[in-house]
Amino acid sequence: MRPTSGFWRDKRVLLTGHTGFKGSWLALWLERMGARVTGLALAPQTQPSLFEAAQVASGLSSHLCDVRDAAAVARMVAAAAPEIVLHLAAQPLVRASYAAPLDTMSTNIMGTAHLLEALRAVATVRVAVMVTTDKVYQNLEQIYPYREGDALGGHDPYSASKAASELVIASYRAAFLADRGVAVASARAGNVIGGGDWSQDRLLPDAIRAWSSGQTLVLRSPQATRPWQHVLEPLAGYLCLAERLWDRPELAAAFNFGPEPHEAAAVEHVIRLAARAFGGGSVDIHEGAQGPHEAGRLALETAKVRHVLGVIPHWGLDAAVERSVRWYRRFVDGEDARALCAADIDAFEAHA
Repeated sequence: MRPTSGFWRDKRVLLTGHTGFKGSWLALWLERMGARVTGLALAPQTQPSLFEAAQVASGLSSHLCDVRDAAAVARMVAAAAPEIVLHLAAQPLVRASYAAPLDTMSTNIMGTAHLLEALRAVATVRVAVMVTTDKVYQNLEQIYPYREGDALGGHDPYSASKAASELVIASYRAAFLADRGVAVASARAGNVIGGGDWSQDRLLPDAIRAWSSGQTLVLRSPQATRPWQHVLEPLAGYLCLAERLWDRPELAAAFNFGPEPHEAAAVEHVIRLAARAFGGGSVDIHEGAQGPHEAGRLALETAKVRHVLGVIPHWGLDAAVERSVRWYRRFVDGEDARALCAADIDAFEAHA
């Protein structure tokens, strides 16, 4: 299954976090399918940013708004009168959450609550896909992949904030929105890679920055295992989930999006693939974890999205890394970011 352009044409969509990495890719995809998108987010948080480089604002109604401001969120939601909500706005970085735990909590927990509360006053909305993370689970460092019914938890403030937001989402669905026919689902995606991410303390952006300037990448936690996937994989999943919920709101629940569980890979393996795709790159590997605690092993069970939504991964890890690095190389060589994103979406749709 892949997103259906005919479904999205002229749909009124509220996209939060549209100035971020994933949000920018999703905004571009919605634009090409003809959706009428209202974006709600903070100003871009990186320099450069995909939002600016790909001129994302040209394809939607873009509004700067902090999801921690309940009154502002309510005004924006009322004005947009969305039929579908895709909630991506967040403080998305584990290491940043150690530096600013309260900002992380207020953005990820109360920001989610503010949006859901605003939806209670909007009669037009039918579907809300609330994006959390693969890190919502109580991580036991087990060899088994986590399923949607496993216990939630979080050692670091980011993971804890996203686990708490899952409880908020489930509460608003059960207490307020399901009875009104509003389908509210949460989407838990594995680690994403792709061109246009310039965040700090993320594996490929850190590597591209180091290698482009002739420096050595210092690799922390080389044996940490994650469910890596190209950014278009979960975005396609979110879109397909929204489409299915439109007709079958009773399916609203939590869904994992990621590669096949056995394809979760160690950081060192991913960076070796990236160096090969880059054409060489120096790496300084530290065997001991550097900095605050981060989970060592994480994999997702994705049987539910396969069987309920018909969503399966299209690009394996090798292809995802190669495409991501190629995007960065072409951008550095002067190619247009918007065109590079369009080419990847074309290739993804053709493969699907």
